Amino acid sequence: MKNDVRKFTIDEMCALVEMDRRTVRYYIQKGLVDRPEGVGKGAYYTHAHLEQLLAIRKWKRAGVSLDRIQEILADGKGGAPGGQPLPPPPPRKKGAVEVWSHLNVSDGIELHIEPTRAGLSPGQVRALFRDVMKVAGKIREEKS
Repeated sequence: MKNDVRKFTIDEMCALVEMDRRTVRYYIQKGLVDRPEGVGKGAYYTHAHLEQLLAIRKWKRAGVSLDRIQEILADGKGGAPGGQPLPPPPPRKKGAVEVWSHLNVSDGIELHIEPTRAGLSPGQVRALFRDVMKVAGKIREEKS
């Protein structure tokens, strides 16, 4: 009987998910990815490991923090790669500390964002602020 379970070395796995060894091992250490099967030089990865790493890559590219990715994967909502919307963030916990970005558009107009909850990377937040400033300026020009 032929064993149909595909086995990957760490180098093969890294090439498939476009990550380096150090990153894959870090995700294993953090518990985002299961430990490889086997031990030592006989250790290997399976299709399940590949799916975990692809899910992490998808969420990282969407600007989601590793802590949030860990929550998503623990909830089993990692979803299939390919543009599924982000699941809603968990409800705020009493006493939780959040870091908010604040944009003072003009007198009386402010924009507050918690990038992690919004699922935005720092670059996306900067782009949003830049676009908000452009739109606010355009609206003011139309008004005058």
